[in-house]
Amino acid sequence: MLLRSLGLHGVFLGTHAIAEGSLTARQLRDGPYVRVLRGVYADPSLQRDHRLRCRAAALLMPAAAALGARSSAALLGAPAPGYGDPVTVVLPEGVQWRGPRGVRVHRAPLRAADVIEDGDGVRHTAARRTAWDVALLEPTGTAVGVLDAMLAAGTVQAGDLGRLLRDGAGRWGSRRVRRAFELVDGRSESPPESWVRVACALAGLPAPVPQYEVVDGGTWLARVDLAWPEARLIVEYEGAYHFDGLQLVRDDARIERLIAAGWRVIRLAAHDLRDMDDVVRRIAVELGITAASA
Repeated sequence: MLLRSLGLHGVFLGTHAIAEGSLTARQLRDGPYVRVLRGVYADPSLQRDHRLRCRAAALLMPAAAALGARSSAALLGAPAPGYGDPVTVVLPEGVQWRGPRGVRVHRAPLRAADVIEDGDGVRHTAARRTAWDVALLEPTGTAVGVLDAMLAAGTVQAGDLGRLLRDGAGRWGSRRVRRAFELVDGRSESPPESWVRVACALAGLPAPVPQYEVVDGGTWLARVDLAWPEARLIVEYEGAYHFDGLQLVRDDARIERLIAAGWRVIRLAAHDLRDMDDVVRRIAVELGITAASA
C-alpha cells in the first residue's frame, strides 16, 4: 500500500506518488486506489464519505483558500453531505482557481480569524464563519438542519448567531442569512426534523414544539420529534433504525400508547421527505388548515 508519508492519511496526489516512485502510472491506473477527485486518490480501505472528499479537495486548493459552508460544518461534527455532493471551498479575493469537478468555489473575503486547521492540517472556516456561509449558500431547510446540529452540539451559540446578524447587517445575502438564523432551534435532534419544521414555517403553519414530552394523566408516555400540543398532533420521523426488529416493535407500541391517549400521529420515513409539499399538506389537514393556506 502507499506510504503514509504521501498526502493526508491515505489521500494523495497521483502525480506526487509517481514522482516520488511510490507508484507507477500503470499501478495508479489499474491498482485498487480510489479516484476521489481529479488527480487525487485514496487508499481503498478508507470510508467513502464527504470528509474523504474534503481531504482530497484540501490537497488541490490554493494555500490561501479554506473549506467552507457544509464541508467545514462536517469537519466540525455537523451532519455531512453525501459522498457525491460537492465540496465547498472559500476562495479569498485576488486568488484565481476554478477547482475540479466535485468542488464548489465560493469567492468571498476570508480573514485570518475566519480560518482554523484540523488535526490533519486541513484549513477550514471557523464555526461562526461556517454558520454564516451555511445560511448564505444552502437552501433554507438544509441550512437550518446543519445549524440546528451545530447549536445542539455547542459548536456555535445562539448569541453567536445574533452577533453575526448585527455585524453582517447590509452585507450581500444578509436577509437570506437572517431568515435561516431565525428558524434555528437547537432542540431538533436530526436534519429530517429540522426540514419538516422549516417546511411548516415557510408554509405559514403554526410552529411545532421539537422534542416534546408527552404526559397523560401524570404518566410520561414519550418524547416525540415534533408536536402541536393544542391540536394533539405529533409528527414522528422514522429513520432506517426503526425497521430493525425489536426497535420496530417498541416504536409501534409507543405509537399505540400515544393514539390511545388521544393524540394523532403522522409517521414519516425517508421517502415521504421527497415530497415536502405533501408532508405539509398532511400536517395542515390535521391542524384544520386548508392546504391552499399552507
